[in-house]
Amino acid sequence: MKIGILGTGRMGVRLAAMYGSAGHDVVLGSRDTERARDITAKLAHPRLNAGGYREALDAPVVLPAIFIRDGLLDQLEAMREQLAGKILIDITNPFNHDYSDFITPWTTSGAEQIAERLPQTRVVGAFKNVWWEVFDAPDFDGTASDVYVVSDDEEARQQVIRLGEGTPFRYLDAGRLANARTVERMTLLSGELGSRYGFFPRMNYKLLGEPWSPGQADHTIGPLIA
Repeated sequence: MKIGILGTGRMGVRLAAMYGSAGHDVVLGSRDTERARDITAKLAHPRLNAGGYREALDAPVVLPAIFIRDGLLDQLEAMREQLAGKILIDITNPFNHDYSDFITPWTTSGAEQIAERLPQTRVVGAFKNVWWEVFDAPDFDGTASDVYVVSDDEEARQQVIRLGEGTPFRYLDAGRLANARTVERMTLLSGELGSRYGFFPRMNYKLLGEPWSPGQADHTIGPLIA
């Protein structure tokens, strides 16, 4: 699969390298094409190519690595025609400038706002819960952490999960696009917790569990409450 990435910040570059290492052809697009060329030259990855936004938008899957606070919504609306019918992987969280809160209300999410602006685009939220440092050292004592993938387009959601094969994460189907409200807020919480306990920014979530049936409850809990 060919993936076009818009933006050469710390998330865009890391995701470009990750997807390239997983076997995908990646165009790292920047408004400053020379900057993109310098970065790809340093990475020296055979599947990673530099370009402008125009070249990145030619890909069937587009990943904008731009903050909402930096004008992402208006920039994407200007690209509406190029993005029609394509999968857009939304990684952004609507942080304010000091990362202390969000600029969106509780009744929506960054992913939903993008979908409202681009009704013909197949918006999938992913990597919202992953801080940039995790891409550099994704292994937590032999445990792969999670990426929660949300979308109202079932096929697009599953395709983004498949794109993650060969990357150092476990991808979970997290359901409808509105669930991005929860995933984004989880990231805000993890930032606060990580700072308090000295983990920030190398931290991530992992959903733990094991197969369970109602009969187990009768067996294990019953004696405790009898």
